[in-house]
Amino acid sequence: MSLSNLFACEKKIYSQNGEDGVIEAIFAAIGVTNKYVVEFGCGDGLECNSANLMNQGWSGLHMDGFCQSQNPLIKIQKEFINADNIQFLFLKYQVPEHFDLLSIDIDGNDFWVWKQILQRPRVVISEYNANLPPHLSRTIFYDPNFMWKGTDYFGASLLALKKLGELKGYTLVYCENTGANAFFIANEALPGDFVPRPIEEIYRPPNYLGKGKRWRSDPMFQMIDPFQPLDFFSQIDVL
Repeated sequence: MSLSNLFACEKKIYSQNGEDGVIEAIFAAIGVTNKYVVEFGCGDGLECNSANLMNQGWSGLHMDGFCQSQNPLIKIQKEFINADNIQFLFLKYQVPEHFDLLSIDIDGNDFWVWKQILQRPRVVISEYNANLPPHLSRTIFYDPNFMWKGTDYFGASLLALKKLGELKGYTLVYCENTGANAFFIANEALPGDFVPRPIEEIYRPPNYLGKGKRWRSDPMFQMIDPFQPLDFFSQIDVL
């Protein structure tokens, strides 16, 4: 299996969009190890990125701040996740140092939480803010109590996540066609003949629910470049 045409592999089984097929194609290309998955922001477990894997005998940790499981194969730990507690939670639930898949979807501090994770998943799926163009490196201010209000103020741009992934040793390989999730693979797990594509080719604009939907604009929309010193006048955008 090749990673060169993941668009053709998109398939919805239990995922919100075509993530199930992309996940299958990625692991067909790079193989699996312990078949362990961590997913947080998984809702009630009926529509999430790991439900199909659990049906195939995977194990793992699922966390959500508000929902109880409606999936008999998934036990959801009720935890409100932020960058301050993520390592404590991984220790609490004995997440292994190396595992196959991490899926992050908390509609807010996704960048800051991934930054704090010390364990090394082979594949990372992270929600990104497709309202931000691929040439901007931006994320929300870190607020440990942040809750999404249904606007375009959430998460991080694709470029910010790509830069963070590079610092952690990951390569951006794909964004599914609704502009919701980005896929990263640990460099040591990539096939030897893999050729990265420019971010402009990988980025997908907002097409939420597959209907071209965009979230309503937030008049207080302010984001920072997390890789630059914070200078209120030069690093904050009102987009």
